[in-house]
Amino acid sequence: MLTISRTLSLPESELTERFLRADGPGGQHVNRTESAVELRFDVAHSPSLPDAVRERLLARRDRRLTDDGVLVIQARRFRDQGRNRDDARERLVEIIRGTLVPPKKRVETKPTRASKERRLAGKQQRGRIKQGRSRDWSRE
Repeated sequence: MLTISRTLSLPESELTERFLRADGPGGQHVNRTESAVELRFDVAHSPSLPDAVRERLLARRDRRLTDDGVLVIQARRFRDQGRNRDDARERLVEIIRGTLVPPKKRVETKPTRASKERRLAGKQQRGRIKQGRSRDWSRE
């Protein structure tokens, strides 16, 4: 079980791991070992996720989320397969934890009179500056 919070955990059966060769430093050994990890989690069809969390996860504009609702995380930061595996799982937990709490609703406010006046005064000042840059063609 992958523990997300006190009330939410994911069973190992919902996670799919694939091991592949990592790029980067490591000499000849890197060409023979599959130390990078690709972790897949099907957000759209997971029975473990509450509906509200699933909706927020799928609504995210995340390039790691496929059109089918599968979250793909690649971990290749370390040279060790075990550490990359733990890193991918930690990143999945952080993504899901970020959607556990619903975002606060934005309270729409009107601009104050003073802010409107400051804005208009700034526009007038910029207009005077631009006016000073122009030539008076009528004198020539």
